[in-house]
Amino acid sequence: MNLDAVIKEIKSHKKLPNLKFEIKERTEAFTKHLFYTLFDEDTEVEENLKKLGKEFETLADLVCWKPNTPCRNIWEEYLEKLPEILQKLNADAQAIAENDPAANSVEEVCLSYPGFFAIAIYRLSHEFYQFGLPLVPRLMTECAHNLTGTDINPGAKIGVPFFIDHATGVVIGETAVIKDNVKVYQGVTLGALYVDRNLRKVKRHPTIEENVTIYANATILGGETVIGANSVIGGNVWLTKSVPANSMVSHTPQINIKNTAQNE
Repeated sequence: MNLDAVIKEIKSHKKLPNLKFEIKERTEAFTKHLFYTLFDEDTEVEENLKKLGKEFETLADLVCWKPNTPCRNIWEEYLEKLPEILQKLNADAQAIAENDPAANSVEEVCLSYPGFFAIAIYRLSHEFYQFGLPLVPRLMTECAHNLTGTDINPGAKIGVPFFIDHATGVVIGETAVIKDNVKVYQGVTLGALYVDRNLRKVKRHPTIEENVTIYANATILGGETVIGANSVIGGNVWLTKSVPANSMVSHTPQINIKNTAQNE
């Protein structure tokens, strides 16, 4: 097959005219710019909000290819939400700094904690998701996913404060509900019992009530699964049924320790 034939064959399989990686690249740049505008002391707010507005207009034109979807109009409403979002994130960061013995300051939390960054991008993307903006919210959280190993769908509903310790490997599904003052550790999954396209728009991920702690590598599945308030879910626990408030759930593996040292 000659080069012309190869080119023709490739073009024949490119059937998605709106699949432009420019969208992904611009969303990543927009996300970083937005985070800096809210948190970086040297990033001037007024000037950068104007720049973000222009960046958003370009993004909106790229992702709203379906007729009668005036995505540009979302920006003004979104701007009004930013102070409230920042207030929530400040509460998240403060709670982490006050409760994690490894944290030396709120500044350290904002600069170095991957869990905080993942939560921040989730909260910023969630409002776009609420407005129905296509594609951009998911790409924003995927940006955080790539950087932190934490996968939070922008559709999840998460209270304040929220703390993800260590962060790596955490998965929170689209219809998960997490209420106030919840703490999760690395490797926790809040997922669905199974994947089926017919479950679209159906609650398929668990609800976590107030003041719950979920330790490393616990898996909690199902839209009807509710973890009652003030409960502690131990490491490596697998749950597909609800537990009442004030529960302590643990997984006890069999561990054998053998002393291989020679007796002298």
